[in-house]
Amino acid sequence: MVRQGDKAMALVASSAEAALAADAMLRECYDFVPAEQADLIVALGGDGFLLHTLHEMLARGRVCPIFGMNRGTVGFLMNDWRIDALVERVERAKAFSVAPLEMTATAVNGEVVRHHAINEVSLLRETRQTASIEVSVSGRVVLPELTCDGVLVATPAGSTAYNLSAQGPILPLGSKLVALTPISPFRPRRWRGALIPDDLKISFRVLDPVKRPVSAVADQREVRDVATVEVCIDRGQALTLLFDPEHALDERIAMEQFAV
Repeated sequence: MVRQGDKAMALVASSAEAALAADAMLRECYDFVPAEQADLIVALGGDGFLLHTLHEMLARGRVCPIFGMNRGTVGFLMNDWRIDALVERVERAKAFSVAPLEMTATAVNGEVVRHHAINEVSLLRETRQTASIEVSVSGRVVLPELTCDGVLVATPAGSTAYNLSAQGPILPLGSKLVALTPISPFRPRRWRGALIPDDLKISFRVLDPVKRPVSAVADQREVRDVATVEVCIDRGQALTLLFDPEHALDERIAMEQFAV
């Protein structure tokens, strides 16, 4: 049994060929417990698989730290892949707490759906018609009408993903902020987003949900034809990611501000 101190460890892998090969190599060198019995999980894959694993833990209501190793494509949230000294790496790893967003979406038919997002919550137009969305922060209307392809709320951990592609800001871990970023805004023309304290609730109301339908996406989970969406940080579901000290997440996010 592989342990970090007195903590039992599990191993999970994506379906990618490189991840499955790495899984087989590690199992030849170490013994692991099933994920439901583990105090700590080693995840092999890319960023998408890491997010999938985190969401599975949230759904089961049993959260434990994750040490990811990159056997995927981008791997921004992953450590480098190495087979040697796994226990020693995990023991000296630097821990980062990441609080997810909670999205509460109410559909046009009245159905209410709640999902968590580690990276971002996005509202996206469903047709060729632009979306028309009212934006409020803690009950105060800050944008009576945002005409756009969409708008998103990103955490610091997710600020280098879709948010950055939409020209949103990179947020350092510990900044206690979320990014509110428009996607291809048409009106107001000069509005490029805002930084919102993460203890405030952000609300969206679709102004014409029939003619201009909008979907809401929490990471990869989509709700179609929404009427309203509320987004806030869920501190009660904090997640822990483990990184090699020389590959720490806070430093990687900070250095992305200087990437060219």
